[in-house]
Amino acid sequence: MRTFTKLTATAALILGASLQVQAQSGYFAGKSIDVIVPFGTGGATFVSAKFLEPYFEKHLPGNPQINVIDRPGGGSILGANWFEQNAKADGTTILFTTSSTANPFVLGQKGVEYRLADYRVAYSHPFSGVAYVAPSTGVKSAKDIRNSKTPLLYGGIAAAASDLPGLLSFEVLDLDVRSVLGFNGRGPVRLAFEQGELNIDYQFTPVYLTQVKPMVEAGKAVPVWTGGAMQNGVLKARDPIAPELPSVYEVYEQLNGKAPSGIEWEAFQGIASVTYAYGLTAYMHPDTPQEVLDLFAKAAEAINNDPEFQAESKRVTNGARLNAGPETEAVIKAALKPSDAVKTYLRDLLGNKYGVKF
Repeated sequence: MRTFTKLTATAALILGASLQVQAQSGYFAGKSIDVIVPFGTGGATFVSAKFLEPYFEKHLPGNPQINVIDRPGGGSILGANWFEQNAKADGTTILFTTSSTANPFVLGQKGVEYRLADYRVAYSHPFSGVAYVAPSTGVKSAKDIRNSKTPLLYGGIAAAASDLPGLLSFEVLDLDVRSVLGFNGRGPVRLAFEQGELNIDYQFTPVYLTQVKPMVEAGKAVPVWTGGAMQNGVLKARDPIAPELPSVYEVYEQLNGKAPSGIEWEAFQGIASVTYAYGLTAYMHPDTPQEVLDLFAKAAEAINNDPEFQAESKRVTNGARLNAGPETEAVIKAALKPSDAVKTYLRDLLGNKYGVKF
């Protein structure tokens, strides 16, 4: 198996100097960029990558051709392992993925060969989650959540995948929620909610906006909170995608009269950061020069200011903007390197409560 090799210091300096010159004339001119999506073509990650494709072609210097390539398998592990073995360090290979790739890395699951925490972060596209309950619970808003008239029943796909931040939010808020896992997608979960088989659910933003909001307007669902947004390095702010709803952090404050802390909160913030606040993240080879990252950061800024993107983003994600730059990279890398205490907590919780095997 071939793995990444380190550039020599001299080679890195030469490449960096070359990039500074080429950036002026179009560094990516005549080049193509492969965006590797470790999921199938019908999934939200692939759809998002295709949505962003023409905007990066337009705003990256040299107007490269973007090729979105699906490499599904192993819950995203196979595609990420392929990236580990084959990615180039010149910015022309990107791994575009979600917490379904990050969580197995953080948890140290079998089969993971990729070194996600070592990768550079080019940009991310928020993909927030909104929690909502059935009216039959009697819950009118988040502050009522501990007084549900009926036991809370949640449905999910797998505890160690994208359901993990939702499950951790229940731990943070000290909720007695029974979880039924093993659904083959969030679509079937939403259908089970609509049929009254579940009474609390999380859905990602595009589905919430298009499928759940009509239920809210019809009085068939009650939104209660979002995963939140980063503020000064803390996942505490209201999500701009649904600013009318409190964050998990805010709900904890409402219920307990103080800010959240402790191992439950640390675990939630780390996992939720890479699931919600920086949900769809573009990773690059560890030796990708900073100059290349700067080109992507400038392109992301230009995309955010593009009227066409603003209009389309409003329709698809209620106006979610791209994140890029050193602060974004620092937060994501920190989330991918939890303390030993947090890692032990996560493995014990998943193993003892949800039967996950490591």
